[in-house]
Amino acid sequence: MGTLLTWPQIEPLIKELNVHEAMKNAFIQYSLGHAEIPPVGELIMDDPEGEVHIKYGYLKGGKHYVIKIASGFPGNEQLGIIPGQGMMLLFNLATGEPDAILIDDANLTIIRTAIAGALASQALANKDTAEALIIGTGVQARYQAKYLCELMSIKKIKLWGRDHKKTQMVKKDLTDLNIEITIEDHLDHAVRSSRLIITTTSAKKAIIQSDWVMPGTHITAVGSDTPEKCELDFNILAKAEVIIADSIEQNLIRGEIHQAIKNKVIDKSELIEIGEIFNQTRDGRTSSEQISIADLTGVAIQDLVIAEAVLNAHNKN
Repeated sequence: MGTLLTWPQIEPLIKELNVHEAMKNAFIQYSLGHAEIPPVGELIMDDPEGEVHIKYGYLKGGKHYVIKIASGFPGNEQLGIIPGQGMMLLFNLATGEPDAILIDDANLTIIRTAIAGALASQALANKDTAEALIIGTGVQARYQAKYLCELMSIKKIKLWGRDHKKTQMVKKDLTDLNIEITIEDHLDHAVRSSRLIITTTSAKKAIIQSDWVMPGTHITAVGSDTPEKCELDFNILAKAEVIIADSIEQNLIRGEIHQAIKNKVIDKSELIEIGEIFNQTRDGRTSSEQISIADLTGVAIQDLVIAEAVLNAHNKN
């Protein structure tokens, strides 16, 4: 059956993981056409509210293929159950044998998303960026802050959330970062005064308007991972000089790019994949005054990288 690990067994291994370069390389290989990633499987439930994402794929020449099932059920909190559920399955690419079953409660998805977000922000924000605005109050907001501070010289994080009490909880949870953390009351002012913005909500209606975004701003958007979700006014993408997708094929049918394409304000030819930025085959921002957007919808190669890293860390112990 291979190795079976639950989240209490996986969590202590997280501090041993260093997957930044492996994830960069996976994005590079994906953009070079060296990956097989089928369309995302998806289940959307209305009563009770919930969503399930099924992602799977492999890198050519690799050791494994991955199947990841991750769900979110907001109503679970009222039942005393964590909203995120799921697992990652690793199979031997040569034989199809199961090598690992990682019942991770969707935590590995959260972590790999945060790492990719931090890598994108580091690559695209102005190099002298010392503060960031994080929008959202969920666990992803917390992890984006954590990994962003690991990769960049961030001295201040501003927080904004629709629920003030939840925003205060995020601030409290981030005190161990030992940087200045403030709560913003007015989102329009917060956006206008920020040059690095990370959005982490599940909004289905734009919460950032185009005229709020000033020259020199980079936005890393990680919340919109379905065709229905939308955090940014699509006119922001029309205004941007640099538009980055994690997977052009995937972003055409989900996320912020999907919304802008649907509303015919941008064209597919304008898009650059994050793997091309990491591989330095395409330019990102070429001026400190440009507006750039990274629309990250989550690609199975990220799940493959972090699942293999967990299995390797377990095998070493």
